[in-house]
Amino acid sequence: MYNLTICQHPGCTRYAISSFDTAGNPVEGIGYCLEHQPDIEETLHNFRNYIRTHEKLIGLSASGLTVHDIDLSGKKLFGCNFQHCTFTNVHASHLRARMCMMDFSTFTDCNILDSNLQFTSFSGSRFVHILHTGSDLIHNNYNGITAYQCSFDDSDLYNSRFIKAILINTSMANCNLKKTVFYESMRDGVSFKMSNTREALIDREKGGMMGDFGANYSLEEDLGTML
Repeated sequence: MYNLTICQHPGCTRYAISSFDTAGNPVEGIGYCLEHQPDIEETLHNFRNYIRTHEKLIGLSASGLTVHDIDLSGKKLFGCNFQHCTFTNVHASHLRARMCMMDFSTFTDCNILDSNLQFTSFSGSRFVHILHTGSDLIHNNYNGITAYQCSFDDSDLYNSRFIKAILINTSMANCNLKKTVFYESMRDGVSFKMSNTREALIDREKGGMMGDFGANYSLEEDLGTML
């Protein structure tokens, strides 16, 4: 499923961005990373055009790209690599994603509404003003994320992981938190109203089923480096 082609530039070990033929179809096995793209504007044009004209996206690789002002509503993503990307003003409703990699990316002013994302990794990413409301976010990896003024309200977070995450002024109201892992997370101004916090995994030392969801932390330094 994954098309993790290595950049063709001599000595480079980064993942290549997906290449497209003259008909606009992805070409496997060739390509360059973001730094070594011979024509980055053409690459961005081909990438955006492919997303715009296709409902199902399989094995796309766009590591490091900056993506803005794009609508992913109704799209289906399978095994795509969007690591180290920057997403701004990206909107989606009824998005479906499986086994995608979006680690160490930055999401700003985006929304993913009434969507279904499973077995997808956002490890180490940053979320600023993001809406995930009304979504099934199951078996996902949010370890080490920083989320500021975000909403996961009315979502199913079953068996997702927020280990060492920093959550600031973020809402998880009316969420299913069964087996959701918050080990060593820091939370300031976070709402869990009407969520089943007793079924979340919070404290390794207490069997993981109880914890202080009312705890506040001094996160001014983390917030300052994020914004």
